[in-house]
Amino acid sequence: MEGKTVPGQLVVSRSGRDSGRVYLVIGSDGDKYVRVVDGAIRRLENPKKKNVRHLGMYPTVAGEIAEKLNAGERPTNPELRRAIQRLVSDHEKQPKE
Repeated sequence: MEGKTVPGQLVVSRSGRDSGRVYLVIGSDGDKYVRVVDGAIRRLENPKKKNVRHLGMYPTVAGEIAEKLNAGERPTNPELRRAIQRLVSDHEKQPKE
């Protein structure tokens, strides 16, 4: 699943100072880089540019955030934080295979 991301997708940093931090993808910069935010430390006004090879991809997407981004609207930082918190808790509740 490495390399292909969509706006609103949940990702986790696998390398760097922010290793282990969970983000949402808000856009891409070519094929190799994406812009990620978490609504707290990395706010929408200052997204982090990350190499896709340094990210772990979750299969889940924050639907409401993706809709806003695709419509050209800007989600708020509290909306981003709530979406991340909801997606992470939903992911942890899923049974392990």
